[in-house]
Amino acid sequence: MANDNTSKTQIDKLGDRLRAGNITEADLRLLDEYRRSFNEAYEFVVRAIRTQLGLEATGRPAKSTTSVAEKLQRESIRLTQVQDIAGCRLIVPGILEQDRAVSSLTELFENASVADRRISPSHGYRAIHVIVRYGEKLVEIQVRTSLQHVWAELSEKMSDVFDPAIKYGGGQKSLRKLLLTWSDVIGTEENVEQALDDTRHRVDSLLSQEALSGDDQAELVQLQREVSRQLEEQAARRARNLTGIREAIESLGIVQRVGALNDISN
Repeated sequence: MANDNTSKTQIDKLGDRLRAGNITEADLRLLDEYRRSFNEAYEFVVRAIRTQLGLEATGRPAKSTTSVAEKLQRESIRLTQVQDIAGCRLIVPGILEQDRAVSSLTELFENASVADRRISPSHGYRAIHVIVRYGEKLVEIQVRTSLQHVWAELSEKMSDVFDPAIKYGGGQKSLRKLLLTWSDVIGTEENVEQALDDTRHRVDSLLSQEALSGDDQAELVQLQREVSRQLEEQAARRARNLTGIREAIESLGIVQRVGALNDISN
């Protein structure tokens, strides 16, 4: 726990007080100590990802005090059960690279658990989370595609500008609808990407055969052309979607700056 003299029960009782909002200066010191106790686990995970997989992870050794308290208020879990006190993130181009990264992580870290948020998105949020245990500490690795990442940035920006509840299914209906619409677009692109990969596997299977019938040769030529066409279309769609979401983020930034100026002038 936070130190040799702090028990799991004490930490969970601290979580109860955080959830209720009844905290003292001593509680804040204990929470800070608990948060900092994850530093070693975080550094171990980030270093292993860098040295063993050749990937650069970004993140933070400890979740903020406010974020911890808000999570406890949203969810019926104990403080010692929170999986993302420490966390890092990997950003990859698409879902094929995402699947490969997750496979590498689960091979690198024994007993890692995986939560695929693409299967059941949380209020539109899509990603794969890999939870690594280091001693008694848990470290969450978020693996996101570039589209999933900009969607998350849009959600964060909406939360900052309008209402923090937007990230968790609350807030203005039109804003939730915008997030869900973009999430559906990303989900469709992921399905297309998976279908394209299946086609490429069929091409590889045909190419691996020593001899092809006339029908197989015709199929191979058709599939190769189809793969080439779909790759071009996929790249163009990904670029358009990234641009569209980034423009939405920028427009929210303008709204935020205008609001700040209005506050100053008033």
